[in-house]
Amino acid sequence: MIWLLGTGNMGNEYAKVLQGLEQEFIGVGRSEERAVQFGVKFNVPVRWGGIDKFLDENPILPKCAIVAVDADQLYFAVKTLLIYGVKKILLEKPGALYKPQLLELEALAKKHNAQVLIGYNRRFYSATLKALEIIAEDGGVSSFNFEFTERNYIIEGISKKREIFETWMYGNSSHVIDLAFYLGGKPQQMKSFSSGKNQLSWHPHSSNYSGAGVSMSGALFSYQANWAAPGRWSVEIITLKNRLIFKPMENLYCQKYGSMNIEQLELNNVLDIQYKPGLFLQVSSFLKEDFKAFKTLGEQAADFGLYGQILDGN
Repeated sequence: MIWLLGTGNMGNEYAKVLQGLEQEFIGVGRSEERAVQFGVKFNVPVRWGGIDKFLDENPILPKCAIVAVDADQLYFAVKTLLIYGVKKILLEKPGALYKPQLLELEALAKKHNAQVLIGYNRRFYSATLKALEIIAEDGGVSSFNFEFTERNYIIEGISKKREIFETWMYGNSSHVIDLAFYLGGKPQQMKSFSSGKNQLSWHPHSSNYSGAGVSMSGALFSYQANWAAPGRWSVEIITLKNRLIFKPMENLYCQKYGSMNIEQLELNNVLDIQYKPGLFLQVSSFLKEDFKAFKTLGEQAADFGLYGQILDGN
């Protein structure tokens, strides 16, 4: 049996995948209304009232748990599961809202001999897998760039807790940043600039970002984003033979050396169409204990340092 914590939008996406993988699971949510709807929709056992109430029933330990609760509840849910004795946890990004929380969870997991892995579903896109093949064939990445502009005109109308908006870089923009550094390599050096503090009603920090650096493998990179202006997420990975373009992120376009044409590459993306893109392979890899594309709590804590540098500029 698998415990699926969260019966909201992401919980529903995970439930679709678990049923596609023919896995038995129980849903655990806070809201009775959403939990009941979840149970009816997927025809599975469901509990509501939160993780503490569920654990008061002294349930038998699951083979694993998937945590897909709201971002501000991730840390508390995983901490509770680890103390209860759950040994294998798939945790939705960003894992927690603050670096000290990630470090605390890392220490707690080590104490209880448990494994907690953070899933970034874009690492499992068919487009990402294709790009990795091309990068390997071409001998590595020469340079890369990315943009993580957020859609202010939509976000300012969303109702969420203040701390989720304040940590938007970690909880949302990190999707793009993580993919760029996953493909191009983590920074060896990086210089960051930011401006526009208090320009946005929902984000008290900066809103305009740029920076550049060199990765551990020697690839040069740059980035930019302006949350107060038009733009969209994108990543471009450049080898000596190909320019690989994720724009939109679910698709992969290619410009070959010696050509001005940009062509969309064919992908084996049936699963990305049937389920939330990347999620089926993410869950199936986790269940098979193929962990190479997942992030550890320690890795995410280190990356929070990068996200903070991008946010503040230095």
